[in-house]
Amino acid sequence: MKYVVIGAGGTGGCVGGFLAEQGHDVTLIARNRHLEEIRSNGLILKSCTLGQRQIRSVKACSMDEYSDTPDVVFVCVKYYSLDDTTRFLQRIASENTLVIPLLNVFGTGGLLSLSCPAPVILDGCIYIYGMIEAPGIVVQPDPIFRIFFGYRKGQPRRLEEQAVLVEQHLRLAGIDAAFTDDIQKEALTKFSYVSPIGAAGIYLNQTGGAFKHPGKPQELFLTLVREIEELGHAMGITFDEDLCQRNLKILDGLADDSTTSMQRDVAHGGPSEMDGLVHRIVRLADEYGLDLPAYRTISRWAVEQGIL
Repeated sequence: MKYVVIGAGGTGGCVGGFLAEQGHDVTLIARNRHLEEIRSNGLILKSCTLGQRQIRSVKACSMDEYSDTPDVVFVCVKYYSLDDTTRFLQRIASENTLVIPLLNVFGTGGLLSLSCPAPVILDGCIYIYGMIEAPGIVVQPDPIFRIFFGYRKGQPRRLEEQAVLVEQHLRLAGIDAAFTDDIQKEALTKFSYVSPIGAAGIYLNQTGGAFKHPGKPQELFLTLVREIEELGHAMGITFDEDLCQRNLKILDGLADDSTTSMQRDVAHGGPSEMDGLVHRIVRLADEYGLDLPAYRTISRWAVEQGIL
């Protein structure tokens, strides 16, 4: 199968690199110097599980340059890049293309499907710690590498055999992959940490250490987690664990001076994932008739501050 990975950063670089190491036909969609270095020297992958690899078999190009029709597309970009991604998928994806979004934002597959009706667009989520060390070099310092993907409730199960094959390819490449019937639960479980820590961190202007112990920051974080849990229940999702306890354990592993990607994006003066991580929850609250006052407060504050 022909794989395309949109975004060659810490997430997409590892997904594409692991698959290419197994001999699969992989094209990374990248930009700027990162693209130039991958073209010249291949992708340098420094993985705590694979070791250091120089993967010359992986192909790389920009969105404008890609002219083939892929079998599978992994979307590994920030939420604010979805417009470019949508236009790209409209051009290159066919009815036989399977698209698996691996973004931080919950329900991205359903959103993409509204504008890209031809391909089969699933929902997905990923657990990985990866980053670009330098142009052409991607680092995976932690062994956790899990991908969940699947059909949304009521979605026609077209290209299911293809999805099963993708799961097999990912597992053989060393990725803990699950083609699941509970993708909404899995994705919202991950989102129940990513969104609250992003929202609370930027609203209170606090680093990781402030959330690890009882106090105002941790109280706001847990309130946001409970609101995500309330949203999930309204959607008919039953969680397997206490989300507050789960996410408190994740907080324990944070460095005291750590910041979220949304804080860093705003600090650099660029766009952020505020719309996907916060405003989207308010829109879903309206759809399901929920209050979710903490999310509404942070959403209004972000608008007042001009945070995009």
